[in-house]
Amino acid sequence: MISQVKRASKQIAETVARGLIHTGVSPTQLTLTGFGLNLVVAATLGAGLLPLGGVLVLVVGLFDTLDGALARVSERSTRFGAFLDSTLDRYSEAAILLGLLFDAGRRGDLAVGALAFVVAIGSLMVSYARARAEGLGLDCEVGFAPRPERVVVLGLGLIVGLELPALVLLAAITHITAVQRIMHVYNLTRD
Repeated sequence: MISQVKRASKQIAETVARGLIHTGVSPTQLTLTGFGLNLVVAATLGAGLLPLGGVLVLVVGLFDTLDGALARVSERSTRFGAFLDSTLDRYSEAAILLGLLFDAGRRGDLAVGALAFVVAIGSLMVSYARARAEGLGLDCEVGFAPRPERVVVLGLGLIVGLELPALVLLAAITHITAVQRIMHVYNLTRD
């Protein structure tokens, strides 16, 4: 099911990207625009507009797939572009969680604030484990909570008013995914 959703999302993004080819917009411009939009999402969450922020998390999350799709369909993929995209994705995710942390602090909600921090660490570790493995020449696209799934969980949780359960789920699955990646690399490197 998840692989079908990923395949359909990729096809949709590439269809939209084909329409963007003749506009002159570059994949890097889309990456930078996506980062700016994520900062707006973070500010929206920090202001306490959680349902609106949830909608924006999902919409901007979809927008974030366009830069890679445009790079692929226009054959303008570069190693720097991939690096910049991944790096700004981490900053974007951290900014969104900082927005939640700020709102939680404003409301005095220690549980949400602590969970936002735990999710931020888990999300960074998911990405770091993959990047470090790839730096060793190993494939590490394993685990059940890569960024698109995390975006959906957070967005839907905020929309329906289940911020705390969404963060609990994200705290669990981010760290489980990081451990899955550690175990995957361990298995690949055992002599």
